[in-house]
Amino acid sequence: MNIRAVLRLVAVVLVIIGAAMAVCALVSHFCGDPACAERSMVTASVVVVSLGLVGVVLTRGADRRELGRRDGFAIVTFGWLAAAVAGALPYVLSGLIRNPISALFETMSGLTTTGATVLSNLEEIPRGLLLWRATTHFFGGMGVLILCVAVLPFLRVGGMQIYRAELPGPEKERLTPRLVTTARALWGVYVLMCLAETLLLMVGGMDLFDAVCHSFATMATGGFSTRSGSIGAYHSAYIEVVIIIFMLLAGTNFALHYRALRGDLLGYLRNFEFRGYVFIWAAACGLLAMLILFSGRYDDLGHAVRTAFFQGTSIMTTTGFTTADFDTWPNAARLLLVVLMFVGGCAGSTGGGMKVFRILVGVKKVVRDLSRYMRPRVVMRIWVGQRVLDEETVSHIASFILLFLGIFVGATAVMAFFTPDLVTAAASVAATLGNIGPGLGAVGASENYAGIPVAGQVVLTLCMLLGRLELYTVLVMFMPSFWKR
Repeated sequence: MNIRAVLRLVAVVLVIIGAAMAVCALVSHFCGDPACAERSMVTASVVVVSLGLVGVVLTRGADRRELGRRDGFAIVTFGWLAAAVAGALPYVLSGLIRNPISALFETMSGLTTTGATVLSNLEEIPRGLLLWRATTHFFGGMGVLILCVAVLPFLRVGGMQIYRAELPGPEKERLTPRLVTTARALWGVYVLMCLAETLLLMVGGMDLFDAVCHSFATMATGGFSTRSGSIGAYHSAYIEVVIIIFMLLAGTNFALHYRALRGDLLGYLRNFEFRGYVFIWAAACGLLAMLILFSGRYDDLGHAVRTAFFQGTSIMTTTGFTTADFDTWPNAARLLLVVLMFVGGCAGSTGGGMKVFRILVGVKKVVRDLSRYMRPRVVMRIWVGQRVLDEETVSHIASFILLFLGIFVGATAVMAFFTPDLVTAAASVAATLGNIGPGLGAVGASENYAGIPVAGQVVLTLCMLLGRLELYTVLVMFMPSFWKR
């Protein structure tokens, strides 16, 4: 492994994180936050940037040969861990979150775009710290290492390994022949959509600060809000519709958005995964509306449909915003939400979960295997749109689904020791492993994760990292062969 190159990239990540803290410190100053909040942001920024610059200087002249797969895995895993540890400093130094493990949980939740929180009474939190929470979403949505690939010339040689390790989805598609151009294109589309949503939310009555924070959280499918009541606190159908649209866009493969901006609007309809994504979303939200309407909790059809479509979209895209306490919904509706937690968004999106592509291929594989059981000599291939999926990819997808479910069961068994009931244990793991945020029971839509013991928060923090980096990037680090020359 190219240790010096790995450390150099981790140091660069720290510099970027520290610089972002400095921006939040400026906002804290101009918003008139308490001196302790502003001081904590400044101190954290100085410490993190200094550590990063020292690392960059000490690793000067690092070998710039082509980075291998192990280097890519190490850079992404250690880069995210370093960013989470550094990002926890403002919370601890300000006294907002006194326990370092809980502060790490909050930051990892932001970076992995999970949206699970240990904080309450958000309206009383200084704005600089609220912006920092939203900024962790912004970096984590498209990936801070992919940002490094986009802006740092010395990564053009080995950036593909980082791109493969950090970008979610079973297939890593290049938009352009040059990787650095692809990284810039992805980040460009991402920033453009954040700006568009910010403007539309301001039209709906949000102030600039809230609009920026919610745009960061929406496009990253994160879910951190500036209000304790989340989006429900605004009581605005317009704001909910805008956020539903952008949650759906955030859960879509960004390669499709890039092509659409270049004129290929029909690319959405031609895409096998996108068609499945829209079908699952519409069917699930429609069913949710019927379930909560017939339960008698909503007398008005329009209110039931509006609430069901917002919550269904929020959970399926793994954003985690709320407008209702869905933990009070009938069991069938709650179960459907849990299923949507596992489905997630599209490959190449900022959404979490197992991804629609894998779910659709998994279903096709089951159907094919059942047909083969009846007619074993029949040769059947799995078609994805206009192409045949090779058996190696199908096998990898099946292994991923099995591993995802296995980790869910194992982590639920561990969390059963730290939660008051099995529903909370299972929901907390599903919500963090799928990067959703709110779950059921003691971690439901009207609750938070402050009641989870520190040991349980450690388990869930690991689940968040595993879910965002899609299991393998982190798990290979635990294999002895990874560390052998």
